[in-house]
This record gives sequence, C-alpha cells and structure tokens, in this order.
Amino acid sequence: MSDGPLARQGVCILGATGSIGTSTLEVLARHPDRFRVVALTAHSNVDQLIGLCRRFEPELAAIGDARQTALLAEGLRKADLRTAAVGGAAGLVQAACLESADCVVAAIVGAAGLSATLAAARAGKRLLLANKEAIVCAGSLLIEAVRNSRGSLLPVDSEHNAIHQCLAAARDAHHAVKRLILTASGGPFLRRADLAGVTPEQACAHPKWNMGRKISVDSATLMNKGLEVIEANWLFGFEPEQIDVVIHPQSVIHSMVEFVDGSVLAQMGTPDMRTPIAYALGFPERISSGSPRLDLLQAGPLQFEAPDQHRFPCLRLAYQALQAGPSACIALNAANEVAVDSFLKRELPFARIPAVIQEVLVASRGAPPDSVEAILDLDDGARRQARSVLTKKIWAS
Repeated sequence: MSDGPLARQGVCILGATGSIGTSTLEVLARHPDRFRVVALTAHSNVDQLIGLCRRFEPELAAIGDARQTALLAEGLRKADLRTAAVGGAAGLVQAACLESADCVVAAIVGAAGLSATLAAARAGKRLLLANKEAIVCAGSLLIEAVRNSRGSLLPVDSEHNAIHQCLAAARDAHHAVKRLILTASGGPFLRRADLAGVTPEQACAHPKWNMGRKISVDSATLMNKGLEVIEANWLFGFEPEQIDVVIHPQSVIHSMVEFVDGSVLAQMGTPDMRTPIAYALGFPERISSGSPRLDLLQAGPLQFEAPDQHRFPCLRLAYQALQAGPSACIALNAANEVAVDSFLKRELPFARIPAVIQEVLVASRGAPPDSVEAILDLDDGARRQARSVLTKKIWAS
C-alpha cells in the first residue's frame, strides 16, 4: 500500500477497456502526481489491453478469458514491458487484491465482476463501484466485507454518486431524509409509442450518455434504473418506498434527496462520467475531471415526468424483485443479462425482453444466499431458466 501523505495512490481498474475504464484513465492522466496505474484488466480485448499497458505501464495486466493469457504475456514481452500477465477469474481477483493497489475501480459489466469486486472489498481497498450488478446480486456480502475490512465504498454510477454528494453536503442528516429521487433520461424510446421492430443500433443510440451496449439497452428498457433502485437500497439503507424514479430527459440533474423539512438537494452537471469518477477518486477533496462546465443558459428548460411502467415494465419488475428479496434480485439480473444478450444477437425482439425476465422472476425461489458460491449457483440457475424460456417460446415481434 502507498505510504506517506505525498505518495501517489495506486489504482487498479477492473474493466479498463470499457467506457467507465476509459473515462477513469482519462481522469487519472490529468493527475499523474496523485495517482499511478498499478493493474488493468479486460475481458478479451488483448490488443487494447496491451495498448493501455504501453501507455500506463502497470505492474499487472489480467485478461478475463483465460485462454488468451499466453497471448497477453507474449504481447507484453514483445512490447518490452515488465507488466506481469495473468488470466481468468483468479487473475481478476489477483489484480483486485494487488498490494500496491490502494483504490480499485470495479467497472466490469454484469455478474462477471462479482468475485473480483468482493475480493477487493475484503482486502480493505478503497472500492469505486461502477458495477451495479455486484451489489444487486451480493449487496449484503459486499457491504459486510467493506465494513469488516475497514475499507470504503464510493459509488461511481452518476445517480448514486449524486445521492452520495447530496448526503455528504447535508452532513449527518441521514435520519432526516424523506426520500431519494433517482433521475432517468428515459432512453432513446421515451417518445416512441410502438416498440416493435426496435434494432440493437437504435437501442444503443442513447440521447445523452456514451455507454457500452449492454447498459445502453438497459437504459432503453429502464432496467438500468430498476437495478439502480436496488443498488440505492443497499448503498444508502433506505426502503423501496423511499426510493423514487423520475424521468428527466435533459440529464442535467443526476439525482436528488428530499428531506423531512421539505428541502430538496440536487446534484447537477453535464452528462459526463468523468465527473462522478473524479469525485470518487478525489473524495473528500475535489479534483479536475476534464468534463465540460455546465452552462445553465444553454441547458434549456428542465423537465420531469413519471416513468411509464406500462410501456417499460422492467422498472416495475425491479421493484418487485427488491420487495421479494435477494434471490429474486439475482434472478432478475441474470434473466436480464441473458435476454439483453439475445436481443443484441437479433434473436429476441426488444419488446419481449421484459417477458423473459418476468417468467424467470415468477419462478425464483430460495433463501437469501450467504456465500459467493450460493450467489453463483442462483445466478447460474436463473440463466439456464432464461435460456430455456428463450428456446421454448416463439417470440413474435
């Protein structure tokens, strides 16, 4: 671990080649006196990972696809880098627990990042959480691990980061909070009445944010907001009925906190993930992010409306899963990942994604899991059931 007040913080990025990882590296590059990159991971993009290693020269590089470990090692050797190469799930955990990593940015999409994120929490790292699926599936284990290790957890999701900023500004006012208000852009289909015939390209064309394909589809179905409701429950300890969602197409206000005296605190900014990343990296200080400044004169009128849970039932399904308990939340997340993947492969119509999730959710049973193994078993079972639903059904668009 870094020692001394002037020592640079060592940073590990789980999911360095994705949109969050790329934005994180942009912020880190602005502050070479404060941070150094010690570990980078990717799922399968060896060439891109090697390119990042050339630029940042980390101690360790991990490739999630263990079959490509030798290719990564050879590429690093040819680049004349001292970066060590590891692979597979164990390699991701090794990166997350690296002694020189003070801070771990958990940005692996989906349940694949669960084990490494939990390992970082148990190792007492400063955990910057961008992987919402980890806390959706293993909220109790993750929070307990952070508490027991005396580590820390800071949310990177723009909405939860905004809530964190509002609560921090209010100081010790947790008991005075009436409700959390998560804002949603509404996605690319907010004004589209007929969702038949939606293509992956259309679903991934987010009007405000530049994100990966999976999270872009989740935004289009409002499942992303549903997962964020579950995440807010774990991160901040509020009941489902205290967590509301409002559509805010301009994406200027990133979330709000309402207090019992009627005051509402809102965090505002341009829709740029570098802002919450810089906040989490620098907390409790503020550091430059590189994001453009918010020009209120150009932002236009700020609009708010209730989400249409009839057209976008994934949000309703997420609330139902949260009320049902941890096993249902695991089933919700797993079924959604399978359904979204099928849609992106042009096998499942966009409008049928909620139907797959609902069928799996209705059948979900089980006591709250008390281990990673139990979580992965429930996750695997829900995925198999979702694939079975996809196989048995004839999905007409």
